[in-house]
Amino acid sequence: VLLEPIMKVEVVAPEEFTGDIIAELNMRRASITGLEPRGTGIQTVRADVPLATMFGYATSLRSRTQGRGTFVMEFDRYAPVSQKEMLILLKKVA
Repeated sequence: VLLEPIMKVEVVAPEEFTGDIIAELNMRRASITGLEPRGTGIQTVRADVPLATMFGYATSLRSRTQGRGTFVMEFDRYAPVSQKEMLILLKKVA
């Protein structure tokens, strides 16, 4: 079994960008764990995301939110790599 690090990610941005933020996190294999309003017009999106998919996220978030979004992430746990991802990794190595 191959394990990968999973990060707890919290994104804070104006609520008008929430849909774009969730869509991108989903493209990065995220599991959305919560949405929470934070003040007037500000939304917090929480997700568990594989670390391998988070490279370049800061630049992408700034672009999608016109520089108004921020995020923090911290290590949460190791989780097994899915069979689909395992096949992709094996093709790269072979």
